[in-house]
Amino acid sequence: MQFKYYAAALFSFIVWGCFSLVLRPLSDYAAIDIMTYRVGCAAILICSFSLIFRWRVTRQNIILLQSLSNTTRSKAILHALGSAVALAFNWYLYIYVMNSVSVKATSLAYLICPILTTVLATIILKEKLNKVQWIAVVLSILSCFLLSLGHFMDMFYSIIIAFSYAIYLVLQKMNTRFDKFFTLTIHIMLCAFMLIPYGYSAVADVDHSASFYQLVLVIAVFFTIIPLFLNMYALKGLSSSLLGILLYINPIIAFLLAVYYFDESVSTMQAIAYGMIFIAVIVFNLAYFNKNSTYTLAKKVGFLK
Repeated sequence: MQFKYYAAALFSFIVWGCFSLVLRPLSDYAAIDIMTYRVGCAAILICSFSLIFRWRVTRQNIILLQSLSNTTRSKAILHALGSAVALAFNWYLYIYVMNSVSVKATSLAYLICPILTTVLATIILKEKLNKVQWIAVVLSILSCFLLSLGHFMDMFYSIIIAFSYAIYLVLQKMNTRFDKFFTLTIHIMLCAFMLIPYGYSAVADVDHSASFYQLVLVIAVFFTIIPLFLNMYALKGLSSSLLGILLYINPIIAFLLAVYYFDESVSTMQAIAYGMIFIAVIVFNLAYFNKNSTYTLAKKVGFLK
């Protein structure tokens, strides 16, 4: 039963790892340009889909929200606003750092985010890690330290980017009352209200080709709506710490594409660091499944109730 949640998380991070395949053809456009149309297109599509094909579910969730007590409703609204702000801030800061600081800083953020997600999950959600899983976390920290040597500002901005998405993931684990797709629709709509006015004013005079709109449509559907929804769906059955560690699949695939598909150079230090991350992912997941299989077996033979 848990496999479907694991598969959903795995697929979403594999998709995000291949993001460079559709971003490289748009390299002539500014990052803020791509992001503005990405968010706008995603907001229009997900809102239309919710109202046309999922109107019954959407209506049920609206009625549910209205039926809550004032205190509970206020908490739900604040949760949605907090999630949207974390997501919008993550997207905006990602653009700013890529344009004004360095591409390396944004890449490093993907490596720091799983660590922060795991730590926040243990602190806020009280999720437990065994000793082997903590070894994997420490191994991940060491690999990020190797990649950040001589790049302190990259590390500083990377931590902020990673922290914003880690907060978003942890907040979604806390949301168990509303439908996940309805929740994602609200988040993306709120993000659109926050980001589009700023982004459109910066790119209003830019000419766009037909291929730009086609690729942005692909990005909005296959690299925004679908993986974000799969992330939220996976959190129904997986811990935030496991989802955080699975996030490492994203930069590993991006790294492999950069080296073997785009023929980018790589240093020995980078190769060692990514190798350590790959080992950490395997160790963490083996420890996770070993723990859960042991727990299930114990229940079957009557040691646990």
